[in-house]
Amino acid sequence: MSALPSPTHRLDPPPREGSADAEELARLVEMLRESEARREAHLREITIGEFIVVGWRVPLLHLAGLQTLTRNEAAVLRFLGWGRANGDIGTLLNMTENTVRTHMNNAIRKLDLDGVRELNSLAGLLFLPLE
Repeated sequence: MSALPSPTHRLDPPPREGSADAEELARLVEMLRESEARREAHLREITIGEFIVVGWRVPLLHLAGLQTLTRNEAAVLRFLGWGRANGDIGTLLNMTENTVRTHMNNAIRKLDLDGVRELNSLAGLLFLPLE
């Protein structure tokens, strides 16, 4: 009886300059920039709660839902985007951790997301500082 090889997880190294993968990645990035320029997303500012986000950060799929978020839901989303834990968010916003979870669940429902991981990803896209 032969032993089955155990599954291994490996991380592929980043593409090297001059490789076909790097050239393909550069081409895709340029296509995204051109697409964004055509829709002039970089010129728009979107209001989410009391926060203003540059338009290129906001996926069009979630634009309408983001504008329906309450002030507290938007504040929780912003702190999530900064990488804060639920307990920290509760302390900063003077609410319990259960209330933070309630605001997160309301945002997930309004944005039609699949769960907290998707909410965290969207929050990072919207609010994570680029510097």
